[in-house]
Amino acid sequence: MAEIKVYSAVTCPYAHRTRLVLQEKGIDFDLIEIDLQNKPEGFTKVSPYGKVPAITHGDNRVWESAVINEYLDEVFPEPPLLPKNPIDRAQARIWIDFANTRLVPAFSNLLRSPDSQKQEEAKQELYKHLEFIENEALGKLSKDGPYWFGESISLVDFTFYPWFERWPALKQYRGFSIPEEFTRLRQWKRALKERDSVKAIAKPKEFYIERYAKFATPTPVAV
Repeated sequence: MAEIKVYSAVTCPYAHRTRLVLQEKGIDFDLIEIDLQNKPEGFTKVSPYGKVPAITHGDNRVWESAVINEYLDEVFPEPPLLPKNPIDRAQARIWIDFANTRLVPAFSNLLRSPDSQKQEEAKQELYKHLEFIENEALGKLSKDGPYWFGESISLVDFTFYPWFERWPALKQYRGFSIPEEFTRLRQWKRALKERDSVKAIAKPKEFYIERYAKFATPTPVAV
């Protein structure tokens, strides 16, 4: 039995983040799949919010993906996934916050909105965030390296990547591809896709297109 237990759901991009970190670090873990529509009794004893991911490490429990991933990086320090320099660590946390508070809501709004005008607004918002990533992150922090902080993979890369693996759902249902002009972003995505840790748990685009159909299609209203 592994020391770490991970409570996950296969479609959840937040849980995907934590599984990527575990894979990258080579940490042995037991994976416990949770049906979020039919949560097992007692699940909130592990995850008080009733969400995934959550982990147990011995008698300890941790929830929320960004917090879990920093915890794992501190407890299992090799290979390190946060920069050592304090200002670079601060930058990493800024970008993790950017993912959570800007990119992810825009992605979700575009996919879930049944209103065409709101979809157009969401596309503009998402484009703006991608442009900011292209110029402020990959255009400055990455320099000539393939990852967010150049040659070294980090928690920031694994924080963003799950939404980019799910991008085919946006393309399928909302006609929104990653714009051609964002060349650094496209290079970054290709580099992540070739990472062994990413390949180990990757799902094909058809998986996301099928699973995300329910979010893109409005629920019929009974009359």
